[in-house]
Amino acid sequence: MARQYEEVTVRGYDEFMKAVSQRKGKDVFAYFSGSKNEQGCSWCPDCVKAEPIVRGELGYLPPGSVFIYCQVGERSYWKDPNNEFKKTLKLSGVPTLLRYGTPQKLVEEECFKKDLVRMMFTED
Repeated sequence: MARQYEEVTVRGYDEFMKAVSQRKGKDVFAYFSGSKNEQGCSWCPDCVKAEPIVRGELGYLPPGSVFIYCQVGERSYWKDPNNEFKKTLKLSGVPTLLRYGTPQKLVEEECFKKDLVRMMFTED
């Protein structure tokens, strides 16, 4: 079965905002994770645990929607309370899964719960 959604991978705040602005009018779901090293491992253990769970539910995304996988940067950048993700997007932790432009979001351990992730993807 063909994927009915578009997946985009970005690094950093500017790339994230650019990806969102290029997809105006679409349903955008964003997953924020600690950045990965050359070996493909994130510094954020919760992100490592949550990613397969979130990815396992992507088949429930609404047709025509967009899934943005965003690496927020190195741990030191993330820990800075003034980074753009915390200031502008009001993220409090990673991993965070959110429906862009709505108050709906799952933060940290909530991303481990398959049913919560699925609910976010299927609720209007």
